[in-house]
Amino acid sequence: MSGRLADKVSVITGAGQGIGRAAALAFVSAGSTVWAVDRNSETLAVLQSKQPAIKIKTLDVTDGQGIARLADEIGPVDVLFNCAGYVHAGGILDCTEADWDQAMNVNARSMFLMTKAFLPGMVDNGAGSIINMSSVVSSVMGIPGRFAYGTSKAAVVGLTKSIAADYVDKGIRCNAIAPGTVDSPSLGDRLAVFDDPVAARAEFVARQPMGRLGLPEEIAALAVYLASDEAAYTTGSVHVVDGGMSL
Repeated sequence: MSGRLADKVSVITGAGQGIGRAAALAFVSAGSTVWAVDRNSETLAVLQSKQPAIKIKTLDVTDGQGIARLADEIGPVDVLFNCAGYVHAGGILDCTEADWDQAMNVNARSMFLMTKAFLPGMVDNGAGSIINMSSVVSSVMGIPGRFAYGTSKAAVVGLTKSIAADYVDKGIRCNAIAPGTVDSPSLGDRLAVFDDPVAARAEFVARQPMGRLGLPEEIAALAVYLASDEAAYTTGSVHVVDGGMSL
């Protein structure tokens, strides 16, 4: 198969919906062999029915033993896109210890576990691209009501830069993507808890200088670039894609 990612094997977490799903489809279209990973087997099955070339694996990305088994099953890969994430709403006084642990485990610890499992194969091959999903709500900027989320996504930035620095001389690139508000099922779930979801959605749109929300496909397009050899000189970078939200 020809394309920007021809002959590359990729693993994408959080691939059952939203940005992860869009990335899985975009990576396949670009020629990659794709392993789509998600804890939701039903959404993975729907994804595979749309694109049978995608290989699917049900996995909780906070399960270190399950991740190790997956790495053994797949073997060396060229690209790891850590896309799984969780959004906790509320400030520090609204955040319980359980909320904190969930945000840090899903948004940061999962990337530590996935990278630790797949990085050795990349080192052996002398090449690899790791892409981590951060957020504009991180070390880039803060917004009200996203304490645990913003903290965990800031940790992703630090994790990304540390890996990039440690392995830049081993042929490994590690970059982060920091989106603004993206129109995804995750956003829909968050809007649904408001008394007036339509008004809440309008408020989300209003904080975007471009006057619209981002699309999963727009973020996926950047992930394809970072995974490709066209980005061979890019590592340790945080790529903000937020419609001007952080200006």
